[in-house]
Amino acid sequence: MTAPIPRDIPDLPAIPGIAPPITSSFVPATAVVAPTRRPRATAFRIFVALVAAAGVAIDLLAGSALHVLAYFTIQANILVAVTFAVSARRAWAARRPLSGAVTGATLLYIVTTGLVYHLLLADRPGGFSMTGEAGAPTGWPWVADQLLHTVTPIVVIADWLLLTHPGRMALRHAVTWVLYPLFYLLFSLIRGAMLAPGTPDRYLYPFVDVDRHGYVGILGNTAILGLGFYVLALVTIAVDHLRPDPVRPRARRP
Repeated sequence: MTAPIPRDIPDLPAIPGIAPPITSSFVPATAVVAPTRRPRATAFRIFVALVAAAGVAIDLLAGSALHVLAYFTIQANILVAVTFAVSARRAWAARRPLSGAVTGATLLYIVTTGLVYHLLLADRPGGFSMTGEAGAPTGWPWVADQLLHTVTPIVVIADWLLLTHPGRMALRHAVTWVLYPLFYLLFSLIRGAMLAPGTPDRYLYPFVDVDRHGYVGILGNTAILGLGFYVLALVTIAVDHLRPDPVRPRARRP
């Protein structure tokens, strides 16, 4: 018996007296180069997902579920938990990674969560709590605060810089990523308007507190935060295209 002719070469004409015509067909790249699992990326991404999920779970147990789930911080960490669980599964199964639009949004939202907390909320007079308790959180809610606002952003950034191929984010993604924070702002204002004046945590974040700033002040705060968010998105995309490839360090040579 003769071995089958490979199907990944171009068509060749017949050579009289030597060989018949050889035909070809498309062969996927995976038939030539076997995909490889990434156990280190899998383990680290499972860890990231568990960290985010643990912070969310602690706050859900410590406070009212509907109240806790209304915070941008909680929603961003839920996104991290889901995205990194799926990414871990794909890394272990040697499947194509999630799109840069999804991973970039996850990175941007959780980094924004950490920055807003440490720059605007951590040292707020009276403290900042997402579980409804008065004053700064203590005990397990304090642990959740550190996981949600500090640990999770750091480990997500580490995964991006050390375990993710660069150049997968596009400039067009920046505008798309801004839409969710704008919808969240609208949600916060509608939620606050539906609650009776004097309700504790009527407005979830102090910079969207209509009672304190009025709608004109909220519009100004929104413009500042929106511009900052968009600039951060552009910087993230630029860094993603300029940084070296940590997965294949030889892929980019000076």
